[in-house]
Amino acid sequence: MSDDDTLLKELLEQEEELQFIRFSNEMALELGLALLKEARTRSKPVAIDISRHGLQLFHFAMEGTAIDNGEWIRRKNNVVQRFGHSSFYVGRSLKQAGRTMEEKYLISSQEYAAHGGAFPLIIRGVGVVGTVTVSGLPQQEDHELVVGVLRQFLATRDTVRQ
Repeated sequence: MSDDDTLLKELLEQEEELQFIRFSNEMALELGLALLKEARTRSKPVAIDISRHGLQLFHFAMEGTAIDNGEWIRRKNNVVQRFGHSSFYVGRSLKQAGRTMEEKYLISSQEYAAHGGAFPLIIRGVGVVGTVTVSGLPQQEDHELVVGVLRQFLATRDTVRQ
């Protein structure tokens, strides 16, 4: 198994692991604040977005971010909504195939960004209902920030499968 195959497998395992049994607007606020706290701990300026069924439940842009971060969030979210996988998974899968979004799916990179940072908000037994997204760091760091905070968040609540 190649390094790319191993990474893709790990990314799919994260999606299987990091699922909720329910997700409320209040939880979006708590999760968003947890992401903000972790970003501040790392002294990393990011924009954070949590949406469910197209409704933005949390959005915050730290000092040091720009309007471009909002565009990256929109484009990364489009990837998750279309493919049902993290934007990092889709990007790494395309890289492994040696193809671009335009070549493989005939969709515009102006509307879709297969770069790390958007993770599917998954309800167990339901599927993808939204996105948890960070923009502002290199793509792998964006992804790791979201996954790390999601893992901690789920571990401290009864919102994860037993």
